[in-house]
Amino acid sequence: MKKDLNYIAKLEHAIKKKYGKEAIKHPKAEWNEEKEKEYLEQVKKLSDKDKHSHEKVEKVDKDGFLINKKLLRRGSNRTCPVCNNYSFDKKDDLYMIKYECCWTCYVQYVEDREERWISGWRPTK
Repeated sequence: MKKDLNYIAKLEHAIKKKYGKEAIKHPKAEWNEEKEKEYLEQVKKLSDKDKHSHEKVEKVDKDGFLINKKLLRRGSNRTCPVCNNYSFDKKDDLYMIKYECCWTCYVQYVEDREERWISGWRPTK
């Protein structure tokens, strides 16, 4: 395939006219050692950041399931110690932190009896 140099020159001229002289300049035209060092530092930082984020997403075998390693670090317990129900409900998180029970157990055992619950009373199993 033969290159039409006149077409290329016209195309460059049109690009220069529309977008300015910088648009047709060769990328290496103003490249120097200082810019090379800065670029290599940026690449290294990006690589370190990518490596760090990859470690966060690392999967671990837990009871036959692959679980995100980051999730295992969390101290949240999703099983209610009163009724032993497992929940993903956000409102249960609040009651688990404050009263150490799920929302259902809070309504059934704790609501309007907070003092008794805080003093240590728990329902018998």
